[in-house]
Amino acid sequence: MASLFTRIILGEIPCEKILDNGDFFAFLDIRPIAPGHTLVIPKIEVDNLFDLEGRYLEGMLPFAQRISKALIQVVPCKRIGLMVAGFEVPHAHLHLVPIQQEGDLSFSKAKPASHEELASLGKKIRAVI
Repeated sequence: MASLFTRIILGEIPCEKILDNGDFFAFLDIRPIAPGHTLVIPKIEVDNLFDLEGRYLEGMLPFAQRISKALIQVVPCKRIGLMVAGFEVPHAHLHLVPIQQEGDLSFSKAKPASHEELASLGKKIRAVI
């Protein structure tokens, strides 16, 4: 059975898409740690990030970099935190989270975001990319 993220890539589940380049897909998290929290996923379904083929590992950070540069322009923050947790969905992914300090990078801070909030922020981020 396809993972939740594969279903999002296929358009079976709606998302606020930020960027898609053929190998990778990025979208806003519906339960963000902070506004702008973006998930970056490979389009192939692999559970563990470090089980990805080298070309995916090599391409994932430059893809994420484009999004991070846009996030830092749109969302007030000091940095974009990067986290690989990967327990909630069995599909390799990176979390890009706008943060002010190290302690901000915690799932305990996650709160649901409305469709309107995600759509508005997504539009701003895409405009900068």
